[in-house]
Amino acid sequence: MASPASAAIENTHTYRKGNQKPIVITAVTFDLWQTLILDNRELGLQRAQARLDGARETLLSHGVDYNPDHIREAYRGCYRACRAVRNDNKDVSFRRQVEIFIDLIEDGLSNRLPESAVAEIERSYAESFFDYPPRFHDSSQQTLEAVRSMGLSIGLISNTGMTPGYTFREFLQQHGLLQYFAVLTFSDEVLLAKPSDEIFLMTVKSLDASPGATIHVGDHVNNDVVGANRVGMKSIWIRGFYEPDDPNDPESQADVAVDDLSDVSGAVRQLISL
Repeated sequence: MASPASAAIENTHTYRKGNQKPIVITAVTFDLWQTLILDNRELGLQRAQARLDGARETLLSHGVDYNPDHIREAYRGCYRACRAVRNDNKDVSFRRQVEIFIDLIEDGLSNRLPESAVAEIERSYAESFFDYPPRFHDSSQQTLEAVRSMGLSIGLISNTGMTPGYTFREFLQQHGLLQYFAVLTFSDEVLLAKPSDEIFLMTVKSLDASPGATIHVGDHVNNDVVGANRVGMKSIWIRGFYEPDDPNDPESQADVAVDDLSDVSGAVRQLISL
């Protein structure tokens, strides 16, 4: 009996049109969260608390005191405001996110504080990631090395959430993985969020590839699979984190579905061989 991955490949018809030659795959893009790095709710809560504590300490050092619960509610409000922007396939810069947070503590506060205070809140906001870091998947480096050994260009497309792109770059560098990426696209830097067409297309263009010659790998059905499929990329879905809202929706059908990142290099080889 064919495996689910094999069945998915056998049912794919996007590689040939009529008697045309198969499209040659030249690039692979990866998602970051829950694909190359694995996070959990406890770490997320610890990072949130570190951001709140850092903000309050900075404000106290500049002679302003706010109730911790009030600061927490401002943080939640910032999360909601940024999520609303991302739901429209856009994003805000990391600096703007921090300013939204500060101004929800008190309207106009980011303009009244010294620049050094705003910068310090931004620093503690970003560095909470290093205080409570997620872990890289055990197969991250092996997978990236295998894809590179196939002669494929590699890119990263990530919605950054509460952590800036420059922090992710440093994290990748610290763990020896930055070397694998020809292009890194972070939503807070390009002000676009997956699953927008633009964030995929700009990354593919930067890789000097075409959508039909690029595979995208990710865990999120809507952000990764649907987003990639809509622009004509091939898609590999890592199961186990998100499920499709409608399993019968063709846009949510990946070319290949795998159970773990360790299966991705084999899936890429299979797609290349079609």
